[in-house]
Amino acid sequence: MNKIKLLFVIVLSLIVINSGIKAQNEPILYFCSKFDKTESGIGDRFYTGPLIVVVRCDRELGASKIIIQLEKYNGTDFEIYKTVKFTIKPTMKYTWFESYELRADDPGIYRCFLLDENKNTIASGLVELIKQ
Repeated sequence: MNKIKLLFVIVLSLIVINSGIKAQNEPILYFCSKFDKTESGIGDRFYTGPLIVVVRCDRELGASKIIIQLEKYNGTDFEIYKTVKFTIKPTMKYTWFESYELRADDPGIYRCFLLDENKNTIASGLVELIKQ
C-alpha cells in the first residue's frame, strides 16, 4: 500500500511541475499606500478611503482603455462596488492607478480587477479595508 501512495505522490508532483502551475501568473496587481516614482507601503490591508492600485508585468499590457472594478464581499458573494475608467499606453509594463474616484469608504474585503475595454480580466487582487 505504501508503494501505491508513493507512486501517486510522484505522479501528482510530475503533473504539477509540468503544468507550470503558479500561485499567480503575471501581470500582478497589488496595492500600496504611496506612489512617488515607485511604490511604498505595499500590503493587502489598508484604511478605508483612496486606493492606489499597482500593476507590474514582464510584457506589455496591450490595452489602452482600462477599467478598475472593485467588488465588495457581502458575506456570501462579491457584488460590484465601483468601476473607474483609465486610459494608458498599451506598451506599459508597470503602472499605477490613483484618482479621486478610486476609493472605498466602507470597510470590508474587496476584489479588484484590472479589465480591458471588453471586460476581459488582465489582473486581479484582494484587499481588506478597515476603519481608522
